[in-house]
Amino acid sequence: MAQAKAIEVPPIEGGNGATDRCPMIDFVNLVSGKWAIPILYRLIVTGCPIRFGELQRAVAPITQKELTRQLRLFEHRGLVYRRVYAEMPPRVEYEITPLGRTLRGTLDSLADWMRVNASHLIT
Repeated sequence: MAQAKAIEVPPIEGGNGATDRCPMIDFVNLVSGKWAIPILYRLIVTGCPIRFGELQRAVAPITQKELTRQLRLFEHRGLVYRRVYAEMPPRVEYEITPLGRTLRGTLDSLADWMRVNASHLIT
């Protein structure tokens, strides 16, 4: 039996001439997790602050624990603003940041691709 020939993948050159890792690895790490893209996309298309409960219903059936975890991660990475109001009962709203909003074109393209190709995918 013939042995498979290894394919050599050229390195990705960075702006400073240094060899960098593939940017897709960093992107996948940024949006990894079952709920990451649905949460970000909902915040982007909503276009205004949204309360936790509204967001949870919009991306159901996500658990409260998982939504909290993802939102904290996105806030830490600068993709989501969290605004707490000094009211009783407490009110917390989330909104996509300008940096997070730059993902719109990419996520729109993914959504369009899925609409066009969903019926052709083998499940």
